[in-house]
Amino acid sequence: MTSLDKPTEDTQADDARAVTEAALFEAFGGVRGMVETVLPGLLFVTIFTINKDLHLSAIAALVVSLLLVVVRLVTRDTVKHAFSGVFGVAFGVVFAMMTGNAKNFYLPGMLYTLGLGLAYVITTLAGVPLMGLILGPVFKENLSWRTRNPGRKKAYAKASYAWGGILLAKCAILFPLYWWADTAQLGWVLVALKIPPFLLAVWLTWVFLAKAPAPIDVFAEMEAEEKAEEERKAAQAAERGDTEAAGGRHRREA
Repeated sequence: MTSLDKPTEDTQADDARAVTEAALFEAFGGVRGMVETVLPGLLFVTIFTINKDLHLSAIAALVVSLLLVVVRLVTRDTVKHAFSGVFGVAFGVVFAMMTGNAKNFYLPGMLYTLGLGLAYVITTLAGVPLMGLILGPVFKENLSWRTRNPGRKKAYAKASYAWGGILLAKCAILFPLYWWADTAQLGWVLVALKIPPFLLAVWLTWVFLAKAPAPIDVFAEMEAEEKAEEERKAAQAAERGDTEAAGGRHRREA
């Protein structure tokens, strides 16, 4: 093999970045996932801003969430992002309808954001960063990064702190607005804060992981171990067969 045939460090780095990008795209839903996250809330605040009708706004948001799930099912695509949107919108509709306060449509999502931000920070402090738990299966490394890949664990910790900090900063803006602003103002700020913080967190995750050691493919290791075990058993069976055949020849000669 010539030097031209050998993969360069730049090529390996490019491959690692490509794998990371694909994994993040799968984990967080990509452009379609962002649209499904934003559209119900955007529809709610638009209708409410125009006519102040809580029921119409809530029903419209819930219907569009259900339609997004139907589209996913028809196209046989993964529905986890659309389903999460439906549950979030449904809780918001229930809160708003029960209290008669349109701002409560946003409250479940805000509480979820607060809880998720705290979870990122707390799990990282506990030595099990949440981002590693989320992305480990996507990279086919499961929890191998905890004990066998310290550089990877450090990258997951950095990414988890980034997500936690961004989500908690977002909450620091939204919760005062929940008390002081009206429904339309809160809704438009929420819509404006959907995509940019998310993209920032995903970009930082990509930066940290692209520089981290490659993931350990535990599934490939398991397959290799199973194959080696099968080969060992086949070799033992062949050896027993040879031994039995030799014993048979000796008996016949005797």
